[in-house]
Amino acid sequence: MEDSYRDRTSLIRGAKDIAKEAKRQAVRKVNKAVDRAQNEYTQRSYNRFQDEEDEDYYYKQDANYNEHVNENDGGSSEDTEGHDEDDEVYEGEYQGIPNNGQQKENQVALGLPAMDQYKDRRELETERKADEEELAQQYELIIQECGHGRFQWQLFFVLGMALMADGVEVFVVGFVLPSAETDMCIPNSGSGWLGSIVYLGMMVGAFFWGGMADKVGRRQSLLICMSVNGFFAFLSSFVQGYGFFLLCRLLSGFGIGGAVPVVFSFFSEVLAREKRGEHLSWLCMFWMIGGIYASAMAWAIIPHYGWSFSMGSAYQFHSWRVFVIVCALPCVGAVVALTFMPESPRYFLEVGKHDEAWMILKQIHDTNMRARGQPEKVFTVNRIKTPKQIDELIEIQSETGNWISRCIVRVRTELRGIWVTFMRCFNYPVKDNTIKLAIVWFTLSFGYYGLSVWFPDVIKHLQADEYASKMKNFTGENVANMTFNFTLENQIHINGEYTNDRFYKMKFKSVTFENCVFKNCEFEDVTSVGTYFRNCTILYSHFFNTDIDESKLIDTVIKSSSFSENKTGCQITFDDDYSAYWVYFVNFLGTLAVLPGNIVSALLMDKIGRLTMLGGSMVLSGISCFFLWFGTSESMMIGMLCLYNGLTISAWNSLDVITVELYPTDRRATGFGFLNALCKLAAVLGNLIFGSLVGIAKAIPILLPDTRSNVLM
Repeated sequence: MEDSYRDRTSLIRGAKDIAKEAKRQAVRKVNKAVDRAQNEYTQRSYNRFQDEEDEDYYYKQDANYNEHVNENDGGSSEDTEGHDEDDEVYEGEYQGIPNNGQQKENQVALGLPAMDQYKDRRELETERKADEEELAQQYELIIQECGHGRFQWQLFFVLGMALMADGVEVFVVGFVLPSAETDMCIPNSGSGWLGSIVYLGMMVGAFFWGGMADKVGRRQSLLICMSVNGFFAFLSSFVQGYGFFLLCRLLSGFGIGGAVPVVFSFFSEVLAREKRGEHLSWLCMFWMIGGIYASAMAWAIIPHYGWSFSMGSAYQFHSWRVFVIVCALPCVGAVVALTFMPESPRYFLEVGKHDEAWMILKQIHDTNMRARGQPEKVFTVNRIKTPKQIDELIEIQSETGNWISRCIVRVRTELRGIWVTFMRCFNYPVKDNTIKLAIVWFTLSFGYYGLSVWFPDVIKHLQADEYASKMKNFTGENVANMTFNFTLENQIHINGEYTNDRFYKMKFKSVTFENCVFKNCEFEDVTSVGTYFRNCTILYSHFFNTDIDESKLIDTVIKSSSFSENKTGCQITFDDDYSAYWVYFVNFLGTLAVLPGNIVSALLMDKIGRLTMLGGSMVLSGISCFFLWFGTSESMMIGMLCLYNGLTISAWNSLDVITVELYPTDRRATGFGFLNALCKLAAVLGNLIFGSLVGIAKAIPILLPDTRSNVLM
């Protein structure tokens, strides 16, 4: 009995030994295949990088790696066991192989205790979060090793041009609005759309392109959105119809809306923490440069007819269209320069593209070291942690579905991905940050953009009051057999009578005729700006080549009179507009006033802190608004405008820095895009509300004439 039991036990042990040996041989073969494939990939993809320092450190790492493989798997590889004298390995040389922890995760065929497909999503997200925290610490050390130098400055100027294009887009609408309204004969009911349509496009664009930057990359997203902006901005200068012009400006705003969130997310990811606040503040200066550029170009181009031309009577290309083309040049320059810049390495690491990220980081290191005169210094990093990837797989029927259905599925998937990433901005622990930042972004934007509408209207109103105070009144005059061939300006004629008079090659500028009689008069080659005939009577008169039409003949009786070759359409009258140059100059000064605030915020951002800078700037700018009630002259209001802009810019700079630092990499651009979209929504509401207040305030002096001197507006 005992002999049979021993025989059976010996048989079982022998079977187990045979199974262990078979498994051992299988593992050895698998490891040989894996090692051989990895070495072939490395030899195809990367060249050898040499370094003259610390070679023993790498040998020790390589030996530890081989010992680990031999001890755990019992196998060896002829390709990875060692190197001869001619195939020397240097510190910092990239091998194309993951670190030990990552190798264990990938070798699922060797019997891991738990594979990813058997883990629930919460467990995978927990592992990814731990990996991200480890990567954040390691990446900061890597950026410090790369240094701050030529590469960052190159990217600084490239992204600066994109930010400059955003500043130009904000100002260009306000500058072309009067010209476009006149050139396209836009009624007063439709003129407000042109000012708001760009902000609506920027609002949608900020949210969309911010989400796309977290999906497809910062560089690619910025290239596409800037290309969209440049194309439709250029196209808008040629379209003739007001509807098409609105559409082009809407799409142009949609493109430029992605500039701010993507630019700041991109640049912050190549800066070390101690450099981030200062250099992001310097980057904000390009927005100011864009405003100065737009003001200077408007001042130099729009008021001059020499910049315009016409092709027949159907197509007029006035100077404001030339201005729109010139304003698209910074966007074109940014697109060209971006093609020579690499993607953000931090984004590549976030999506698991370890190889691409390592190559870009090495490029940053080598570029900076060569600029410092240290080309022999080698990039010592050869292993970078990459977070666990959680793939969202979709099924596309490539064999049965057509290309339209596949495109629809792809678009829906991308939009759903953007929405999912956006909703993660309201998850713990960034939920509170998102809500607090949204409140600050909205309130700051509402006040800033609302006052940007209010300030120019205040200045124009003060100018109009001053102009009206110089108006000349003529009552009961009787003029006969006289030729007028000079300019009549800023006059009111009441109960006058004009007989056998000739108005020849002259201009009426801000002239009003009330209850006047024109008998046997001739109007030839007459141009009128702000001129109206109210309750007048015109008898036996002739109008030849004038712009006097029904809109200027208010409640006027016309008998036995004729009109021939009248000027049709709307006329550009910048040479007659007393405030054209002044408006551009005021905007130029207001934008230039941002410079001191930019310098102060850049120098103090990392020293006194972001929140201190934000709170101090908002308090000081709020106090400056209080003194607006005491502005009674143009010079005083312009000074208050410059003071407000100079104090507010520090708040904007610190808010940009805080936003990029409070969001993790995988939702940084999405969160920034959402907040920037909220900013544009506040701008639209601010324009509407402050514009309505301006209109009400202008009506107050009419309703209460005795209080006119006490009312600013």
